[in-house]
Amino acid sequence: MVNPEGVYELVHKGTVDIVKVGIGSGAACTTRLKTGVGYPQFSAVSECAEAAASYDAHIISDGGAVYPGDLAKAFGANSSFVMLGSMLAGHTESPGELIIDEKTGQHLKEYYGMSSKKANEKYAGGLKNYRAAEGKVVHIPLKGDLADTILDIEGGIRSACTYVNANTLPDFAQKCIFIEV
Repeated sequence: MVNPEGVYELVHKGTVDIVKVGIGSGAACTTRLKTGVGYPQFSAVSECAEAAASYDAHIISDGGAVYPGDLAKAFGANSSFVMLGSMLAGHTESPGELIIDEKTGQHLKEYYGMSSKKANEKYAGGLKNYRAAEGKVVHIPLKGDLADTILDIEGGIRSACTYVNANTLPDFAQKCIFIEV
């Protein structure tokens, strides 16, 4: 979902109270390349969050989170949750095959998009002949322990809150001002 009209359909006419927002922004996503469809993640989050709030519903920002600041921007745009696929991939605790690059000896972890051929084979009995795979398989350097990344994320969000003088995430969203650069 990437537009307020879709949020309206799902929340007002449906039975959901949380809507996942994002098309084409994920690190292992090829939707924009395969279909030409996508929407800038920040715009989708801010527009959909406003629509969801009018129905006392929430949104999950899905895609485009690479750095802790990306989470701060999503929360600042009124997302209630943020999905962290590529940020959490590649850690010791993360699922995925551990691969050792034969040329460099570097330890890598496999990560794949949930609309990739591999995901369709694993979870949906294969890629249907009327669909295109809209994700890819990526080998990323092993990142080490997940706890270090979580601390970095928490620190970035806490620091963002101090910059805008916010004590809670809802307060943070109210105090954020975004300027196009």
